[in-house]
Amino acid sequence: MQNNCIYLDNNATTKVDPEVIEVMLPYLTDYYGNPSSMHTFGGQVGKAVRTAREQLAAILGADESEIVYTSCGTEGDNAAIRAALLAQPEKRHIVTTQVEHPAVLNVCKQLETQGYSVTYLSVNNQGQLDLDELEASLTGNTALVTIMYANNETGTVFPIEQIGLRVKEYGAIFHVDAVQAVGKIPLNMKTSTVDMLTLSGHKLHGPKGIGALYIRRGVRFRPFMIGGHQERGRRAGTENVPGIIALGKAAELELLHLEEATARERKLRDRLEQTLLAKIPDCVVNGDVTQRLPNTTNIGFKYIEGEAILLLLNKYGICASSGSACTSGSLEPSHVLRAMGLPYTTLHGSIRFSLCRYTTEAEIDQVIEVMPSIVERLRALSPFKNDDAGWLQGQEQALLGVRS
Repeated sequence: MQNNCIYLDNNATTKVDPEVIEVMLPYLTDYYGNPSSMHTFGGQVGKAVRTAREQLAAILGADESEIVYTSCGTEGDNAAIRAALLAQPEKRHIVTTQVEHPAVLNVCKQLETQGYSVTYLSVNNQGQLDLDELEASLTGNTALVTIMYANNETGTVFPIEQIGLRVKEYGAIFHVDAVQAVGKIPLNMKTSTVDMLTLSGHKLHGPKGIGALYIRRGVRFRPFMIGGHQERGRRAGTENVPGIIALGKAAELELLHLEEATARERKLRDRLEQTLLAKIPDCVVNGDVTQRLPNTTNIGFKYIEGEAILLLLNKYGICASSGSACTSGSLEPSHVLRAMGLPYTTLHGSIRFSLCRYTTEAEIDQVIEVMPSIVERLRALSPFKNDDAGWLQGQEQALLGVRS
C-alpha cells in the first residue's frame, strides 16, 4: 500500500522532502546541544537555528526577527488571536469568516462565551467574501480581523491585501491563517497589510510538529507560552531544533521550486478536473475556479456520499479527502460547503483532490481511469436519481431540529 499509494491529500499533510530529512537528522544525533547554551557545542546549534530562521523569512519576504516558531498551525492561530485581544483589552469585537479552519472558528466560539462579540462573514456560492459586508462589520471596537489566505477545502483564495487595507482604516489587528498558502502563492510581508501570519511545516514538505508565526515589527504581542526568554520572549520553551532546521530547508526548497511546481500542479489539476467533468455526468467544481490554489480541486458528485467514494478510492490505493482532516471524525457535511449554500445533492458527495510537486501524470491518469466506474457503481445504489433530494434534505432538517 505504501509503495503503490497515490497521494492526493496534500492539503491535509505532505511527504517530507528527502533533502529536509537529510539536514534534519544530524540535529537528532550529533548536534544535540541547546541553542541557548553559552558553550560552543550549543552555540553551533544556535547558529544553525538562525540560518533556518533566515531561510523561512525569505519565503515570506520578511525579516528573520519577525519569525516566532510554534508547534503547529493551530498554536500559531491561537497565539495570534489571543495576543491581539490582550494587546487591546478595551476592544471586544472580532471579525472572521464562516469558512475558517477549526483552529480559528473554535477559538472564536469560545471567546463568545467570555463576552466577546464575533462577526462571522458569509461567503457566496463560489466561496468568496463580500467586501462590503466586511466593511459594514468593522467598528472602532474591532480588535481583530482573522481571515484565512486560502481555503483548505476548496482552494479559494481571498483578496487579502484588499481586506487588509479596509482593516487598517479601523485600527484593528489583521491576522491571516496562511497554512495552505505558504509555498503555493508568492508572499511579500514587507509590502503586505498583514500584521500576523500563521504557517505550518507539514503543509510544505516539512515534518509535523513545527510551525511559525510571522509578527510584523511594531505589532504588540503578548506571549501565549510563558517561561524562558526563547524567541525573543515571545514563545517560551526550548526550541524544537530538528524541526526548525527542517522547516528552514523545506521553505528554501519551496521557494526554489515555487514557480515551476505551481505551474505543473495547476496543469495536472486542470487535466484531472476537466477530464472528470467530461467523463462523469452531474458533477460540478466547488469554489472559485479563477481565484484558487494551483494544487486544489473540490468536485461535487451528485446523488452519492463522499465517504463511499473515498472508501472505494482507497481500495485502489488512492488517497483523497471529503474536507478538512481536522473535522474528518464528523459525519456532518463540510461547514465550508454548507456556508457556500451548495444543494444537498452536491453537498454530501464532494471530494477534494490536492496535489503537490511529487504528483505524477501517471497517478492522475489512474484516478481518471477509476473514478467514472466508482461513481457509476455508487449511483446505481443511490436512492437519489435526480435533483429532488427531498429525503436527504428532510434528514438534514430533522437533525438541525433536534439540535435546536
